[in-house]
Amino acid sequence: MLSVLCNRTYRHLFTAQIIALVGTGLATVALGLLAYDLAGADAGSVLGTALAIKMVAYVAIAPAVGAVADRLPRRVLMVGADLTRAGVALTLPFVHQVWQVYVLIFVLQAASAAFTPTFQAVVPDALPAERDYTQALSLSRLAYDLESLFSPALAAALLSLITYNWLFIGTVFGFLGSAALVVSAVLPKPVAASATRGGTVYAKATRGARLFFATPQLRALLALNLAVAAASAMVTVNSVVYVRDQLARSVTDVSLALGAYGAGSMIVALLLPRLLDRVTDRTVMLRGAMVLTVVFAALGTITFAGSGAWRWPALLVTWAAFGATCSMVLTPTGRLIRRAAPPEERTSAFAAQFSLSHSCWLLTYPLAGWLGAVTGLQSAVVALGAIALAASMLAVRLWPSREGMSLEHEHTDLPDGHPHLVGASRIPAGWRHSHDRPVGVDGLHAG
Repeated sequence: MLSVLCNRTYRHLFTAQIIALVGTGLATVALGLLAYDLAGADAGSVLGTALAIKMVAYVAIAPAVGAVADRLPRRVLMVGADLTRAGVALTLPFVHQVWQVYVLIFVLQAASAAFTPTFQAVVPDALPAERDYTQALSLSRLAYDLESLFSPALAAALLSLITYNWLFIGTVFGFLGSAALVVSAVLPKPVAASATRGGTVYAKATRGARLFFATPQLRALLALNLAVAAASAMVTVNSVVYVRDQLARSVTDVSLALGAYGAGSMIVALLLPRLLDRVTDRTVMLRGAMVLTVVFAALGTITFAGSGAWRWPALLVTWAAFGATCSMVLTPTGRLIRRAAPPEERTSAFAAQFSLSHSCWLLTYPLAGWLGAVTGLQSAVVALGAIALAASMLAVRLWPSREGMSLEHEHTDLPDGHPHLVGASRIPAGWRHSHDRPVGVDGLHAG
């Protein structure tokens, strides 16, 4: 898997991603402590509002970025986002009012909504071979999971030496380091959008979403996003309730439970590149989603059982299973979008995925918290489990089983050097090749 790091452009981009993730992790810890200083016992509500603002920024800003992406150099967009995030992090130690936190969080997350889809669209251009790209997706999944484990530990070690305000300075250096690495990377030249792809700002902003609704596999991905959001919300929001209230375990066991979720995700991310050489994305992703519903059933057994020492190890196994199944769905997502979207539309497509997936979390996060607090964890498990089951069954229905027969076909309207033509043979009228063709209109095939 590490062989993909021999590609200099991807190596710089991946390192930038890791540094920025660590900086974000440090900021998350520091933000919690800042909220407590400002609001005391109401810190939870401050953080809850901040998370809601984060999701709103993601949902609203990412499509707008897709609308202007073809007008701005990708390097400028990514570096500008990193510098904006660094500026916000530098300002946070001087905040004295809760409303100021909300404003800065919106700006910070808006910049992230600009950076992430652009980064995701650059990677497949830098790694045109599908095997390399699959390895890159697994590495990115590992980076996210390792950050969730490593950053809190690093923050705890640093807080034994410095005050939490200095953690924001670490965040600043993280984003500045990310910007420097993006500047040093030789980014592939994007494919120019054709003259027929103009339109109003609204049309451009919704182009990625329209691609999702026009393509069967991407419509299924929308449902899969909802299934994953139901599971991840249960883990993120209610882990502390299960560990501290239901099982009467210590604070450190909360980290152990979250670590089990991350471990399950990382194991699958390591195994997927070889697995995807032998089976289709559809098989892996749909089976992962259906197993999610089985895991919810296991969680229901733990939740409805009144007591028993077996519940703690069972919860760890359940959380690891949630991580593994979510990774089965999330890791191949980039491959799906890459095949469905022509190169000039990739930023819009990844922006749509970013926005639409976070719309699902915007629904499931408060639902998991509100149901757990008002009507009990049993209701939360039943409701979110039902959402995961319905979404998984809908994905199976939406995703055609015969999505990809290898058919030989010709392209007469693509320029020389187009990434889609890797391995194609030259013919007088254009190019001929064969591959697993997506069902529906994807910008390159008529369906």
